[in-house]
Amino acid sequence: MKKNVAISAPFVIAIFFALLLLNLSPPEVHASNGNQTTLKSAQDTQNNEDWIMGEDYLSEETEEGAEDISDPLEPVNRVFYHFNDKLYFWFIKPVCKGYNKVMPEPARRGIRAFFSNAYTPVRAANCLLQGKIVGFWKEVARFIINTTAGGLGFRDAALEDYNVSKSTEDFGQTLGFYGIGFGPYLMIPFIGPSSLRDAAGSAADSFMYPPNYYMNTWESMGRTAYRKINDVSLRLGEYENFKETAIDPYVSIRQAYYQYRLKQIKK
Repeated sequence: MKKNVAISAPFVIAIFFALLLLNLSPPEVHASNGNQTTLKSAQDTQNNEDWIMGEDYLSEETEEGAEDISDPLEPVNRVFYHFNDKLYFWFIKPVCKGYNKVMPEPARRGIRAFFSNAYTPVRAANCLLQGKIVGFWKEVARFIINTTAGGLGFRDAALEDYNVSKSTEDFGQTLGFYGIGFGPYLMIPFIGPSSLRDAAGSAADSFMYPPNYYMNTWESMGRTAYRKINDVSLRLGEYENFKETAIDPYVSIRQAYYQYRLKQIKK
């Protein structure tokens, strides 16, 4: 008999590690022609998933003097940022480079789409909690189409065949939707940029993710780590490019994260 979700130390550590794999890697730069985004770009955006915040926050353009999130823990946060940075370069990147050599890119994109499809209940539930009924039914439709015509979700048939895009709702956004502020900025070891509100939201989302209820702790650890390794393998090199263009990467990440989250809540 499978175990229900249990909050144990190994499980929490595994989640932290897995989340970092995606949060340290910036988004893919999507080519566009006028107002029309290419199908490949749309697929890249739609298939990405994140447990804490939108995966595209590092592409956010910020202006000097723009509003910023409160950061009373900056000295500690900077230490954690450098820890995460070294972990990416010393461990995560080498693992992903090796993975890329044995797994073709089309297969990795299919795996990413599969995991995104499995995450549908979280997005759908948060659409309902925010009263976004259209978004909820779009998520239901996407799940049915992708699970059937998309071969269990390994192809985003809903987007490719019917132009039905997924939502980006999570419980952190739901809390923001109802007026709950960010709280202090947090740079969490093994995870990356967050806030007190969004960290709590990610924990709530984990309880809305069905696989957590039929997989034991070790199975969940393996699934989560593999999913994040696969995701990061598709965007290697982009974090390095981001650092090269930032005067202070720590500040740039903080501001980009904050502005991006604000825009998500206002959608």
